[in-house]
Amino acid sequence: MSQFDSNRKIPDEIITEILQNANSAPTHKLTEPWRFTVFSGKGLDVLGEKQSAIYKQNAGDRFKENKYENLLNTPRLCSHVIAIGCKRSVGIIPELEEIAAVSCAIQNIYLSLDAYGIGGYWSTGGITFMKQANELIGLGPDDIFMGFFFLGYVQVPSVHRSPSSLDEKVNWVRE
Repeated sequence: MSQFDSNRKIPDEIITEILQNANSAPTHKLTEPWRFTVFSGKGLDVLGEKQSAIYKQNAGDRFKENKYENLLNTPRLCSHVIAIGCKRSVGIIPELEEIAAVSCAIQNIYLSLDAYGIGGYWSTGGITFMKQANELIGLGPDDIFMGFFFLGYVQVPSVHRSPSSLDEKVNWVRE
């Protein structure tokens, strides 16, 4: 069973609003390195076919039939899947800063979901670290494919996470 209700689709207008929120993330030198490719409708089938083919071509001895099937079928269980890219400004901005900017954009997506009652998660599994994934969404060889964000209306709401105490995570220096 999928965590998403496959009978309910998120209106594209809401996806656009969520991506507008992502687009307002902080970015050093205003490079706005985030790039999004949105798969919906029959595009979810295209994503499943292409990513499973990339996996099969690159897995070699590590090929697993169940992983191939998951890559083929999981997109169809979602309303939308957003591929996340980082368009590098090589020689201008350090790679880490651009990855951080894209991560801030993703955080804005997470914050937007609650307002619309939408579920979603960012995944760096599957083909994320295979160079051919860059080609899937039009990224160049210096760019970074950062995974997929899976979206849908949830069938069963998840429990909100209760963060642990800040006591062991914060050090105050006052003098």
